[in-house]
Amino acid sequence: MIGQKVTIQKRNGEENNFEDFREVTQKKQVKKAIAIVKNANWENTKVEMAGYADYRFQFPSGNYNSSEEKIASYLLWISPNGENLEIVMDNGRYVKLTKQDSADLYEILTGEVL
Repeated sequence: MIGQKVTIQKRNGEENNFEDFREVTQKKQVKKAIAIVKNANWENTKVEMAGYADYRFQFPSGNYNSSEEKIASYLLWISPNGENLEIVMDNGRYVKLTKQDSADLYEILTGEVL
């Protein structure tokens, strides 16, 4: 758990280009963000999202069987109603977070209220 942080990139313009946005290094926030994502009700389904992701975020996913840490990468969309976050993992898994988890995660990732 040493040096755990969440790195967030924000989409720049209308293209699928991301720029570094911020890093979350405060332990409590990092732990909470990871818990929300890991405990989410993930579906193994291929989804076609409308448009490019609003944010991309990553954090180390501790793989205790090997010495190297893998980085878990996620694409994040704000749902059209602006109340939920939808996340797609790089392996194609999908989740739409609850309103409460969406609000909590968004605030951790962006420092703003959803």
